[in-house]
Amino acid sequence: MGKALAPLREEGVLIVGSGSATHNLRALRNTDGAVAPWALEFDTWLKEALTQGRYEDVNHYEEKAPHAKTAHPWPDHFYPLHVAMGAAGANSKAKLIHESWQLGTLSYASYQFTS
Repeated sequence: MGKALAPLREEGVLIVGSGSATHNLRALRNTDGAVAPWALEFDTWLKEALTQGRYEDVNHYEEKAPHAKTAHPWPDHFYPLHVAMGAAGANSKAKLIHESWQLGTLSYASYQFTS
């Protein structure tokens, strides 16, 4: 889907993928700011994969990422990232532009893709 949207970039259209870097509502905890180890490991893996251009690893995150099924029991909140990646193109660069956590397991890491 993202590749189909890629031509819109040339028309100046901003493509936004809105989801969550980790999204397991059953694991939410009031942890006074502490992040669950599994969530941090997945988030760190994602940041490294994206910023190093390992987009195929991200496409196959269920096999490649640590704690993938825990971080995303259902992929609906992770798919928007795939759309944004595809729209950005294979030669794009990812940059982390925001990083925050809520309730110990929700990562709101945000990435910008540039060509």
